[in-house]
This record gives sequence, structure tokens and C-alpha cells, in this order.
Amino acid sequence: MIQQKQQTWWTVEIDGMEDFDMSMKRIYAWYENEIIDRPPVRFIAHNAFLEAAKEDISQLSPTEKKAWWFDVETQVDLFIKSIEGQKFHGETFPVYFPNLGPDVYAAFYGAELEFGEVTSWSIPLVREWDDVETLKLDMDNEYFRKLEELTEFALEQSPGKFLVGYTDLHPGLDCVAAWRDPQQLCFDMIDNPGKVKELAELAIADFEIVYDHFDKMLKAHNQLSVSWMGIPSFERMHIPSCDFSTLISPAFFREFGLPILRREVQTMTHNIFHVDGKGVARHLEAILSVPQVHALQWVQGVGDDLPIMQWVPFLKELQSRGVPTIVDLNQKELDAFMAELKPPGLFLWMATDSEEEELEILNRVAKWV
Repeated sequence: MIQQKQQTWWTVEIDGMEDFDMSMKRIYAWYENEIIDRPPVRFIAHNAFLEAAKEDISQLSPTEKKAWWFDVETQVDLFIKSIEGQKFHGETFPVYFPNLGPDVYAAFYGAELEFGEVTSWSIPLVREWDDVETLKLDMDNEYFRKLEELTEFALEQSPGKFLVGYTDLHPGLDCVAAWRDPQQLCFDMIDNPGKVKELAELAIADFEIVYDHFDKMLKAHNQLSVSWMGIPSFERMHIPSCDFSTLISPAFFREFGLPILRREVQTMTHNIFHVDGKGVARHLEAILSVPQVHALQWVQGVGDDLPIMQWVPFLKELQSRGVPTIVDLNQKELDAFMAELKPPGLFLWMATDSEEEELEILNRVAKWV
């Protein structure tokens, strides 16, 4: 049963979002494959404020790009400008999450990051196995401290305007791949499986320390638990993922990835596994064997993997198993999609160009039965 008013809930008011509480009720209902009045719907493009600055950033040198990413006021102000005067309809929460790229967790242990226009990537630092001895969590390094600065400054600016989240944390095989190099890690799983497991243990060992550090920063300011996915929780929300797993067999995922996943999710209230395409989807049996994986985000990819309608049998199978799932839709696909599937357990994400479009879509979704 849905527990709408748990003791952990509190009142949140955000400019431009009329009924925050009802939106949260819809999300908590979604986790239970239940519906209050309609399924949740989110209207937003991920990293939209960074995309808007992409052209200007592309002209910068590598050193200048890093300085731009490290400029606390610039990063937060860009986000604030991107939401000024906006109305937030459906389950579209204005969330600023401090972001230095998906490999930042690996950087806490000494990896260097190279910065592009909208993301960053790590330079592998475990070239020889003796280099493993250098991997130690450093909460005083420049990347960790910069995330603290971004968080603190955003918290100062946020009251009544937006939520502040925590950064994208990848403590699993994605972290190991960032330290070692993805292709090399594939060879290592065959040639040196013991060393891979040693690296995997290092990657997960301090995860709770890192997560709790930023969670406490946010909860001290009555913030919810939320990250890049923009789906808040009044408790502990996390987005486990393993994009590297698209390169390996189900047997290797079970051997090397699944033990990490079990530990990664165990203290969280809400875990939404990010399934980045069909390469990751082939590991779903293992992923869904973990009871603490509460929901999935299905990212079908581009090119031949579009449109969404080809994935309807896959989504129906997930529904039959009671797995709440986030689905990206093109507006033009909405009617056909609703005709083929029932709404329970589905969370729709759509890009829109206007408030009028969003309101019209919500009206259509409200009639979906």
C-alpha cells in the first residue's frame, strides 16, 4: 500500500510549481505500480542549461574549460537563469545538481578529469597493477572540494526557487573502467580476474561515506534526496548504473558487477537503475534479482533503436513483472504508446517547446486508462 504521508515528509514550496506535494504523491505511487489520478510525467531536457552554453565553451582551451566548470558562480547562475520565470508542470522538479561529470567518483581517488562542453572523462591512472596502491579516497582533493563549494553556493541561492541535489556517483564497474580504461578492463576480466575484483572492492568500499557526506549537507537544509534524474525522495534516493556492462557478457556481469550492485543499493530507500540501451538490458535478469532495485530508467538509444514503439513488448514484459519504468517519448508517439500499454508503473519523459504543449499532454495522459 502507498504510504502518502510518512513521518519523513515535510512541506516544500517552489516558485512556479503549484502542487509539489501531489507530484511527490504520484511518484511514491509509481514506485508501488499504483496511480492516484494519472501516471507521472516529466518535461525537461537533461543538462539543458549546459547545452545552451555549449557553443561558447567549445572555443575554450582545455585549461579554460576546466576553469569554466570550476567557476562556482557561473555554474549555479547558469542554472538559475535557465529556470527564471518558468512554470513547472507535472513531475518536473527544478533541480540543480553539482556536476563535474560521470567519472568524478573515480577522481576522488586521484584520477584526472578532462573537460568538454557538456561532460568530462577520466584519464586512466592504473597503468600497472602496482598503481592500485595509490588509490585512496581523498575528500580534500580539488574535485571533492569543488563539489562541496558548488553544493554550498547552490544551497544559499535555492530557498523557494529550486531543489539542490547531489552529484552523479558511479562506485561500480564504471569507476573501475575509469581507473583502468574500458578496453583494458575487458582483457583484465579474462587475464587478471582477481585484480579486477580487488579494484571493484576499492570502488565500492567508501561509497557510503561519500554518499552520506553529501546527503547530510542537503538534509541539513531540508533538501530532498535527488540527483541528475530529477526524481526526489524524502528519504535516500540513488541511481545505480553500469554503462560499462554493455561491453561484457551476462556471466561476467554476474561475477564482477552484481556483487557491487548489491552493496551499492542496500541502504537506499529508492533505487532507480539507469539502463543505458540494449547492451545493458541484457543484464536485466541479474539486475532485477536485487530486491533493492525498485525501478528502472529505460534509455532505448538513438538511430535504429528509435522509435519507442519497437520496445513495447519489452516494456509490457517489465510491467508484467511489476517493475516501475521511466520511458522517454517523442510527443508524436504518445497516442500510439498509450493505445498499446496500460499506465501503471510507467513514468513518461517528454521534451516540449511550450507551456501550452505541456498542459495539453497532461490532459491527454489524465484520460489514459
